[in-house]
Parts: sequence; C-alpha cells; structure tokens
Amino acid sequence: MPTVISADGTTITYETTGAGPALILVDGAMCYRGQGPSRDLARALADTCTVYCYDRRGRGESGDTLPWSADREIEDLAALLAAAGGTAYLFGCSSGAVLAADAANRLPGFTRLALYEPPFIVDDTHAPRPESFLAETEALIAAGDTGGAVKKFLRSVDMPGFAVQLLALLPPFRKIKTAAHTLPYDLRILGDTGRGLPLDPARWSGVSIPALVMDGGKSPRYMRHAARALSEALPKAQYRTLPGQTHLVKASAVAPAVREFLAG
Repeated sequence: MPTVISADGTTITYETTGAGPALILVDGAMCYRGQGPSRDLARALADTCTVYCYDRRGRGESGDTLPWSADREIEDLAALLAAAGGTAYLFGCSSGAVLAADAANRLPGFTRLALYEPPFIVDDTHAPRPESFLAETEALIAAGDTGGAVKKFLRSVDMPGFAVQLLALLPPFRKIKTAAHTLPYDLRILGDTGRGLPLDPARWSGVSIPALVMDGGKSPRYMRHAARALSEALPKAQYRTLPGQTHLVKASAVAPAVREFLAG
C-alpha cells in the first residue's frame, strides 16, 4: 500500500482508484478507508479521476504522531497533494468538509473544492453543542470507554437512542470504536462552529478556487442551514441540495453531482 510522509514524520497510507485528474477524498469523524463512504465514492468517480483515498492520521493504517493539531492534518493533505503531482481536486464530507475547506484556504494546488454537509450549528434550529462536550468525550476516551465516546457522539448528531443501542450490538461498531480516539481531533477542527452563531467568513477568505457545497434534501434543517452558510462564506461557492439524501453519503447520488461540478 502506498504511503507518504507528512512534515512531522507521520506515515499516511492511501490508495488510488481510476484515471484522470487527481481527486483527494477527506473523510469525516471516525471514518477511514475501511469504514465509511470513501471507497464507494472512489469507485463511482474512477471513470473521471484518479481518486486518492487516505486514512487520516490515527485511523486505519496511518500513524498518529502526538501531539495532534489541525495544522498537522493540513500537512498530511499537503503530502498527498505532492504525491498527486502538485494539483488536485478536493472533496470532503461532514467534519472532513471543514478540514478540506481549511486546507484549501492554506494550500496552493487545489483547483476545485466539493463539500458535503459540514456539521455546523449556525442558528436556533438545533441546540448548541455544550461547551463541556469535548472535555467529556476526552474523559471517556482516557478512561478506556471508547464505546461510550462513540455513543455520546452519535446521540449529539440526533441518532435515536434505540438506534445507538442497536448499533452497539452489531459488528461494525467494533470498527467504529477503533477510531474513537480521533473524535477530539474532529471536534477541535470544528472549533466554535457548534454554538448556534453565524460562521466567520474570514476563516475561509483565502479560498480562491470554485467550490460546491451540497446537502441532502432529507437532512435536518440545521444541517442544511449549515451547508448554505458555508456556501455563503466561501468566496466562489455554489450551493446545491441533493433530493432525497441524508447526512449519509451515498455514492450513487453524490458522485454525479461531484462529476458535474468538476467538469466545470
């Protein structure tokens, strides 16, 4: 499996699918190549791009040099961008959309930016994320209760309690728990965007490339408002709703929209 070495010496593992211009996919919380939407999306876009799927640091087969910082995750993307030849499209979903937007704000070489449902809370359509949420999550992880940390996170994004308890009994939950220790990474990337306040457009004012921000027509109102807010914060963004979709990325719906956008 190919790897790149990030600026701090961390090994980042990736795989490529397809042929054409490079496209790097950035996963959301607790997702990686073996758990999440990236491989399905890569296969769906392989006729258009050389798609790079990678394990974010701390997940799958990538390293996890400490201390973690958001800057290190952007350096990981810089290493992948170099491996792709110095130019690439960039796609991110959920909290990975926020990381992708931050990377596009910092790194030259990305030429188009596609994002799906950044999990912000920008108004009163959802209760603000408690200020204690990050500290409580870190305490569960430090105590070895990774399952409890995952359940806490899933409840915070409005998964019904019975569904959380059912998921905890199923084999996929074990794979999810292996990445639970990275939940604080994503929460720190989100920063203060869960307080129910408008976004600060200055955070992404340096994104000079065309961008597409998508949401699902069946997603909660707060999630759709978040996507629209990010589209308004990015200097050159368009906003699009995918009918019938939810926060779960379905390649059959998302890939055609991404392909159309990348074609310009």
